[in-house]
Amino acid sequence: MSEEYTGADIKVLEGLEAVRLRPGMYIGDTYERGYHHLLNEVIDNAIDEALAGYCSNITITLHSDGSASVVDDGRGIPVDIHPTEGISTLEVVMTRLHAGGKFDKGVYKVSGGLHGVGVSVVNALSEWLEATIWRDGKEYFMRFERGKPVTTLVEKGSCLKRGTSVRFLPDKTIFEDVKDFDFSIVQNRAKELAYLNPDVVLKVVNENTGKEKSFKYSGGIKDYVIALSHGKKPVFNTPIYFKTSKEDLIIEVSLIYVDDYTENLLSYVNNINTVEGGTHVVGFRTALTRSVVSYAQRNGLLKKEQIIGEDTREGLVCVISLKIPNPQFEGQTKTKLGNSEIKSVMETCLFEFFSRYFEENPAVAKTIVGKCLEAARGREAARKARELVRRKGVLDSFSLPGKLADCQTEDVEKAELFIVEGESAGGSAKQARDRNFQAVLPLKGKILNAEKAKLHKIFDFEEIKALIAALGIRFDTNGALDASKVRYGKVIIMTDADVDGSHIMTLLLTFLYRHVRELILQERVFVAQPPLYRIKTGRKEQYIKDEKGLVRVLIDNFYSIWHEEPNGQNMIRNVLEKYMEERLRIRELRDIDSSVEGILVARDILINGAIPEKWTVLFNNGDDVVIQSESKFTTMRVGVNRRFFDSISVGHMDRLASMVSLPVVFSNNKTGSKVRIDTVDELYYFVYTEGSKSISITRFKGLGEMNPDQLWETTMNPQTRSLVKVTIGEAMHADEVFSTLMGEDVEPRKKFIEENYDVVTNLDV
Repeated sequence: MSEEYTGADIKVLEGLEAVRLRPGMYIGDTYERGYHHLLNEVIDNAIDEALAGYCSNITITLHSDGSASVVDDGRGIPVDIHPTEGISTLEVVMTRLHAGGKFDKGVYKVSGGLHGVGVSVVNALSEWLEATIWRDGKEYFMRFERGKPVTTLVEKGSCLKRGTSVRFLPDKTIFEDVKDFDFSIVQNRAKELAYLNPDVVLKVVNENTGKEKSFKYSGGIKDYVIALSHGKKPVFNTPIYFKTSKEDLIIEVSLIYVDDYTENLLSYVNNINTVEGGTHVVGFRTALTRSVVSYAQRNGLLKKEQIIGEDTREGLVCVISLKIPNPQFEGQTKTKLGNSEIKSVMETCLFEFFSRYFEENPAVAKTIVGKCLEAARGREAARKARELVRRKGVLDSFSLPGKLADCQTEDVEKAELFIVEGESAGGSAKQARDRNFQAVLPLKGKILNAEKAKLHKIFDFEEIKALIAALGIRFDTNGALDASKVRYGKVIIMTDADVDGSHIMTLLLTFLYRHVRELILQERVFVAQPPLYRIKTGRKEQYIKDEKGLVRVLIDNFYSIWHEEPNGQNMIRNVLEKYMEERLRIRELRDIDSSVEGILVARDILINGAIPEKWTVLFNNGDDVVIQSESKFTTMRVGVNRRFFDSISVGHMDRLASMVSLPVVFSNNKTGSKVRIDTVDELYYFVYTEGSKSISITRFKGLGEMNPDQLWETTMNPQTRSLVKVTIGEAMHADEVFSTLMGEDVEPRKKFIEENYDVVTNLDV
């Protein structure tokens, strides 16, 4: 290595090279979250036009080629020659970091984008990006590839509309592990934005499935609060709503109380979800506590109890939306508002509002005070439970649970805690681990459901006490769990890859989300990905995480034996992969296999009684039908209920079937023998059967079935394992799912299952 260090050693990255070299600095990571962050940046630009009052319709489309587009009816990105850059303003916006209208308060008084890096970063990290602009009665077009223009700005003709369309395909050389946009993630963001911007219609279209969703909520955050409290019992009927403007600041708050034990507060600044809160949340909480206590004292409602801030937040469902010209976020992730002046403004405005509201609505005020007094009594019971825990020494820093196999390192950031299901898996994990930096805590059975249980019961549950002690969590002065001195940099939930394992994982995540959310916000919580299959081909071993991975292996093995005439391998491979995923979903929903043709035949039988020649009806009572057919590869048996025909899968598989040009002829690579395939179902069985040949497939039922070497190699070794980071990127959706699936109310849970059964990936049949 040369000792010389001169100016020649300093590399200057031109244009958007820095973004492509270090994408994580701009979008967080190059996995699913970062992938969807690209789309969110483009959506946010359209929303900024709406905030400025120029846009009322936004359409987000997930295209069949993997690209995504956002079309708005705003003013359209300027296309004139930029006064200082000498090129079109559109090209400046797309190719220059820190270039945008967000710096000029005359253009955007309120905006989520602060640094002007959004759409240029999207352009840099896309295989291609196409921008279409409609403004001043003309249509303009420009195309970019990997951040660089490949066309000049083209004027394509006259038009009557205005707005902007940005369509882009993320660069798969950067996002290697992400296959496509997730419709549910995009839909949830659109839904969230529709609540926060009641004058805008947001539409999401999925070309792959034909599914469309439109969102418009005229009630704004009042509707949002009602949606968040769905499945819980409100203690009064109508949400409290407050909105005021103070100079360029707009404060909007809506809240209701429900018969629950946890707080659900979502805060936004210029449509950005500030999951870590900030000065606006502090000001709101202070005002609420002061108002409730003041009203209770004036009206003689306090007896022996003392109401504190924690009590006023039990069962609170609240949305805060702040619009501010100069937000100061702590960090590029924009998860915490830092403007110091906002706290006093929020506190003053809201204290005045709550004081007036309580005097004008005494029934609601007394109900809230009663709820807070009940919370105070529960807090006292929880305090006694904690004191009992302390006296027993369970949370003493020197009293770690006996079942914990701790690690040796004292470096918190290097230390990892594996929370393992059961003694058998725990024993295997203890043998497999690297004791230098990996600790193992086996839990017995399923922990308490923290969504339903009262605090004192949670803290009296042995497995939760062991978990709290192992993590090094303490109680702060207000009695809340404090994770500031956590003992591990990574907390990894490692359960079996089955339904029971998923249930245990969900219970653990519910506890962490509701009571130690700080750990998730610090991005310390992960879920291990143990393999479901081991595949042996000769001496070669391969571990597969799930059914989808197995399908890909079978397809690859099939093509090592057979080829098509003429060659259409990529098209057949893509169709088969989607087709097999759909079949696996259906197979998990019933104890008999299904086929595209069989499902469609069953539908015809139930509707008009027509029975094709090659099919036999085994059972038919008018609502359920079971039919069977013999093909040259297998016996196909299909059982379907009438309600199943509302499923997305039927239409989706029908479209998949039409994508394959049949019949197709395959030739054996070694023998030259030929096989003609006439239907997609025959194609499925042929590929599945032939792809399984010469392969030994072992399905693991649990972690305890793996020997320590296998567990280390597949699930615990940092060099070879796969972990899923737990984040709260979609706060509304996360809370809604936890409340629906883990709460007391059965009806919302039943409805959720009925609406989503066709996309299930693990179901105990």
